[in-house]
Order: sequence, then structure tokens, then C-alpha cells
Amino acid sequence: MSLTLDLTGQVAVVTGGTRGVGAGIARAFLRAGAEVVVCARRPPDAPVADGPRTARFHPLDLREPAAVRDFFARVAADHGRLDCLVNNAGGTPYRLLGETGAERHARVLDLNLVAPMTASLAAYEVMRGQPRGGSVIMIGSVSGSRPSPGTAAYGAAKAGLEHLARSMAVEWAPAVRVNTLVLGMVRTELSALHYGDEAGLAAVGATVPLGRLAEPAEVGDACVFLASDRAGYLSGASLLVHGGGERPAFLDAATVNHTEEPAR
Repeated sequence: MSLTLDLTGQVAVVTGGTRGVGAGIARAFLRAGAEVVVCARRPPDAPVADGPRTARFHPLDLREPAAVRDFFARVAADHGRLDCLVNNAGGTPYRLLGETGAERHARVLDLNLVAPMTASLAAYEVMRGQPRGGSVIMIGSVSGSRPSPGTAAYGAAKAGLEHLARSMAVEWAPAVRVNTLVLGMVRTELSALHYGDEAGLAAVGATVPLGRLAEPAEVGDACVFLASDRAGYLSGASLLVHGGGERPAFLDAATVNHTEEPAR
């Protein structure tokens, strides 16, 4: 029996919701019946839709606080409410720490930590006055809890984002719930930039206990759950969406306790 979560009548904002994981999240909210607004610096190549239902797009640079405040005020004015914010926008190029100055790494911190804080504060001003409050979901990463060579600033930002969510959950309760989805590897149209061709994707997927990368729709389903009344007592939580995590490297390096194939 399938479990259907109904968000009909609710309004959700998904930052960076025009492609990849963000588009998968937006489609999941549309499928659940919510009205969805996506924002990004550039418009999508095609409307973000699920069947006949389409997300509204607004151009927005999340690093401009005044524009962010105006955006959330407009969403509230247009829709009369704001039920959920998903802080998905972010990312980083591969850049070793010693290859550039701190100011370049600070841009990554600005996009992945300061921008979600800016958006959350603006959304809170709308949600705090609503009878049913609201929900904020941070899109975190396993990079925030393990070494991330080549993406160290990104990992530091994601670690900070998870801590920020826990503090927000305490300060903003009971009106607004705040949770984090801690993502592992997700297959998107940009996966080749990180993992290579199909052979590389398959090899990387084989390192995950469930044997594959996540799909954006699966991340979206987890977001819908956290936004729903079924998660009404979840706040300050970190939900791992990583297919079982990473197999410890020492298990393969050790010279004992390996499972041998039976003789045939």
C-alpha cells in the first residue's frame, strides 16, 4: 500500500529549484498538491512541472539580502501564506585549499551558508505570524561530516548549515520547524562533472551500500515528508539520505576477514 502525503493548499519555496536536485524537490511538492515557487539567478530551460502542474519561477540572487526580503514578501502577498522553505541552492567547484586565496573560498561559504540563513530569516518573518507556522528544510551533505578534499569550504559550510538548523529549531519553536536532509551522492544532469561517464557513475554507485546514487525524486519525497503533518514532531533533526553511507576503506584494505567466493 502506498503512502500519499497531501500538501494541497500549501505553498512551498524551493531555492535553486530549476534543475537537478532542486527540480526534483519542486516536482515532488507539486505532486503532493502544493503550490510551488522556485527561484534561481537564471530561468530554467523548460518549466519545472509535474504533469499539468507547474512551478512559478522568480529570478533571485540569494546573496542580495534586500532582494531576498522583497521576494518572500511578494510570495506572501501573491499566495497569502508560506508553509515551507527548502534551502537547496548551493554548490562548489573543485578547488584545493592551497590553490587560491581565502576570499575565493569565502564565496562558497557565502552561497552555501550565509544565503540559506538570509532566506530562512526572510521566510521566518512570514511564517511566524501564521496560525500554523511553517517548516524550513536545509539541504545538507555528507561532506559536512567527513573530510572533503577539493571542496573543503563547501564541507565547512554544510557542517555549519546543519548546526544553524538545530539552533533555529530551538529559537523558532513551536511556530516553525527546522530540519536538515543530509544527502549523499545524487544522480543529476551534472553528475558527469563530479563522477565522470556512465562507467564512472556505475563505479561510484557501487561504493554505496544500496548500490546506486540517489535520484532527485527520492530527495523530493523526503522533503515532502518533513514538510507534512506526518513529521509534525520532527524539528532540529538531521535525516540521512545517503543509501547507507560509505563503506569504510579499511575493510577492503585489510588482509583478513574478507568474504571469499564459494568454489564452483
